[in-house]
Amino acid sequence: MPRYAYQLRIKPDAIEEYEREHRRVWPELLAKLKEVGVSDYSIFRRGQELVLSLTVDDLDKAFAELDRDPVNQRWQEFMSRLFEPVPDLEPGERFAMMKEVFRLD
Repeated sequence: MPRYAYQLRIKPDAIEEYEREHRRVWPELLAKLKEVGVSDYSIFRRGQELVLSLTVDDLDKAFAELDRDPVNQRWQEFMSRLFEPVPDLEPGERFAMMKEVFRLD
């Protein structure tokens, strides 16, 4: 199953809140992530920089289903105030996707 990784950047004054909210992610959102096929989902942070990695068969399909989900829409709206633009985001790019260059299974 394919793995994906992408970057996000949080505002310097939002780090504590971001981490707090991720210690109590809404159960209905976690259920939806699993329902659309997301597994092995992790978020790593260094300073303001976040790297999110996940496993899913079809990333575009999963994100499309999540985009239509009211619970995910509320979560994204709630969390969006904590982010700032990723410096090297390409025009039209939704996320700063990262290329996997090595994997040891």
